[in-house]
This record gives sequence, structure tokens and C-alpha cells, in this order.
Amino acid sequence: MRSLFLWLARNQWLKSRLPRLWFMRRAVRRFMPGETMDDALQAAEPLQAAGIGTLYTRLGENLTTLDEAEEVARHYETLVDRIVDAGLDGEVSVKPTQLGLDLDPERTLSHLQRLAEKAAATGSYLWIDMEGSDYVEATVAIYERLRADHPRTGICLQAYLKRTPSDVERLRPLDPAIRLVKGAYDEPATIAYRDKRQVDASYLSIAVDFLKTGRGRPVRLGLGTHDVALVEQIAEQVSPAGIAKDGFEVEMLYGIRSREQYRLAKAGYRVQTLIAYGEHWYPWYMRRLAERPANVAFAIRSLLP
Repeated sequence: MRSLFLWLARNQWLKSRLPRLWFMRRAVRRFMPGETMDDALQAAEPLQAAGIGTLYTRLGENLTTLDEAEEVARHYETLVDRIVDAGLDGEVSVKPTQLGLDLDPERTLSHLQRLAEKAAATGSYLWIDMEGSDYVEATVAIYERLRADHPRTGICLQAYLKRTPSDVERLRPLDPAIRLVKGAYDEPATIAYRDKRQVDASYLSIAVDFLKTGRGRPVRLGLGTHDVALVEQIAEQVSPAGIAKDGFEVEMLYGIRSREQYRLAKAGYRVQTLIAYGEHWYPWYMRRLAERPANVAFAIRSLLP
């Protein structure tokens, strides 16, 4: 099932046609509140009232012109202002390919520096999202340059990639902020773990090691997973080191395991909800279905009266 949905995510013919169908547009609402910035900000209000922070990303990936990258940068600048105006505890996360990584890496860095300065000026954070394995080295390298001068920035790393522990060690001198996810792309076994037990073991090891070896300084780690049992296992393993439930963040997608998000917040965990929005949702949605079989059941139920 995972392989099927990842194939659907890559299929350009389906990508151009399926999003037009009413039942697809209805199903995707299970995982995103709408396609506009206003939709995303309105969805944050009940979460904020429950003490849950929000993380925003506008869906879209590879661009064809640098003018498009400039438009994306301006959009995120506006989003930061709107978050402040709404009085929300919110941060933004961007994909480097949205800012032109394929076309001009130096211009991409310039856009990220500009957005980092904007976020820092409001007391917020800028996160760099991670994409497929072809982009990992370029993304880590650009984060190294960004973090050196902009400490209020973080990067997403994927636990299923075999290189990730070495990437964490590589970034340690910069005191990085990391959002750790399991990984949602179809990667070969030569570079990624494909068995769930191996992925979970890698995730647990990376998270516990990062939290315990902060060199006496607080570290920022976001656990980007809906695997509540794994989150609680991490909390149990780091507790003897004096790291409380609020010593890291639990980050889940809007609409997925919502009851657990509220429960964890009440239990003392710091929780953030990732709210995605935008017109280019098809490949992102297919990868969400590929991540967990339960997501498919959610999508089917959303089609029923």
C-alpha cells in the first residue's frame, strides 16, 4: 500500500487530474483546513485556546522560474505578519525547492536569510523542511550556512535515512534545532530503512541521543510523528536524565490524532500542530496516505455522509 501511494504521488498524469474531482477535494480536508492562508490561520484558533502551538507550510515544491521563488518568499513574509497580527503562537516551515533550490542555491539562501530575519524580528522561528534524498545534502549544507548567522532556525531530518545520525553529529557544533520525522518518500534500501521496526529503532536512538547529549545546554527537538507510543517511550528514556515532558515538542499534522494532541497537551507535553494549505496538495496528500494505513481509513470515512 505504501509503495502504491508513493507511486501515485509521483504520477504527473494523475497529479493534473485527480485534484479536480470533488471526492478528492473533500477527502483532503481531513488533513488540511483549506487552500488559503486565511483557512490555515482560522484553524489555529481552537488549538491556541488549548495551549497547542502551530506550524504553517504552504504546499508546493519544485519551481520553474526565480520569479516564482520571489513570490513564495513574499507570501511567507506576509504569513509571519499575519501570525503576529492574529496573536498566534505560530512558526513557518518552507521547502528549499519552493525558494528555487533547483535553479539558484545562492538565491535560495538569500531568501532563507530574509525569512529568518523576519521570523526572528517577531520572536518566532523559521524551519527548513526536508525533501527526497536527492536534496538532503544540499539542504543540510544550506542550513549550515543559515544557522551560523541565524540561530532561530531549524531543519527537518528523516530517521529512515541511514545517513541521518551522521548529519546530526555534523550539525552539533551549530547547536541545531531539529524536527525529526520518520520519512515519507520512496527511498531504496541502500540508503534508507524500509522495515518499520528499523525505522522506529533509528528514530528512538536519534531522538534520545540528541536530547541526552545537549552538552549541558537546552536543545530544541520536535518529534514529528503520530506514533504516540514512540513519543512516550522517548519521554520515558530521557526522564532519568532530568528531561521533562516539556523538554521537547510533539508535532503532528492537522486533523490526524487530534484527540491525542489535546491529551498530550493536557499531560504536560509541548504540542505543535502542522497546518498545511495551498492549491498544490496532491503529492503531499498521497504521501500522508502512504505513511499510515489508518490515514487511508480516515480518508474513506470522510467521503461518507
